[in-house]
Amino acid sequence: MTDGREPARLRIAAVADIHYPHSSDASTVPALARAVEQADVLLICGDLTHHGLVDEAVELAKLLSRIQIPILAVLGNHDFHSDQQEEIKRALKDSPVQVLDGDAVEIRGVGFAGVKGFASGFGRRVLEPWGEPVVKQFVREAVEESLKLGAALAQLRAETRVALLHYAPIVETVEGEPAEIHPFLGSSRLEEPLNRMQVSAVFHGHAHHGRPEGRTSAGIPVYNVSLPLLRRTQPGESPVRIVTIEIGAASPSSG
Repeated sequence: MTDGREPARLRIAAVADIHYPHSSDASTVPALARAVEQADVLLICGDLTHHGLVDEAVELAKLLSRIQIPILAVLGNHDFHSDQQEEIKRALKDSPVQVLDGDAVEIRGVGFAGVKGFASGFGRRVLEPWGEPVVKQFVREAVEESLKLGAALAQLRAETRVALLHYAPIVETVEGEPAEIHPFLGSSRLEEPLNRMQVSAVFHGHAHHGRPEGRTSAGIPVYNVSLPLLRRTQPGESPVRIVTIEIGAASPSSG
């Protein structure tokens, strides 16, 4: 800043794969509430529930109501398990949790866009729409999620943009998982709109045994904030990843 003022910053707390109530012991949500006390926004990157039941989502939202900052979320594959995803989204409309599904919102000068994303693999090994109709349908889902992400990002007028996903947009943050399942953990198709729209940071989950951080081909930081991964890589620390976004700057900082 040339006028001597401190640059504006937004402190993001992010987590994914809460899997309520299966893997959330009694201390998880209180610890989460304490961890975000100094944050400006909480991102939950999918798998809020374990069985994809409305009751699970509503109970988790009640527990999260003690958090006094905006909460943005996307659904994950577990939230689709019982085919109640639409009911879950409707049930959370009046809760503290705002679910993004091709939607965009601005908070304190930072734009957020979110989609679940989908699988299909990475790089030159990405699955193409050839052969049986079920394969074409699988690829179509990945393409549609990518298009939905691009449209959501295009809605934003903020110079600083952040993307929430459940599935990974790059292979780097799923490395550590068995190579055989990499194609089911994300898709390079999600990377293209992130690079094109020049987002500042990307958050995702799903890869419980992946790597905590990577970058797109354009150098955009990508954070894997799966709760099991955070517990393993941040032992004894808060169950969230804290990233500070300098509004108008290209790169965020952790901590």
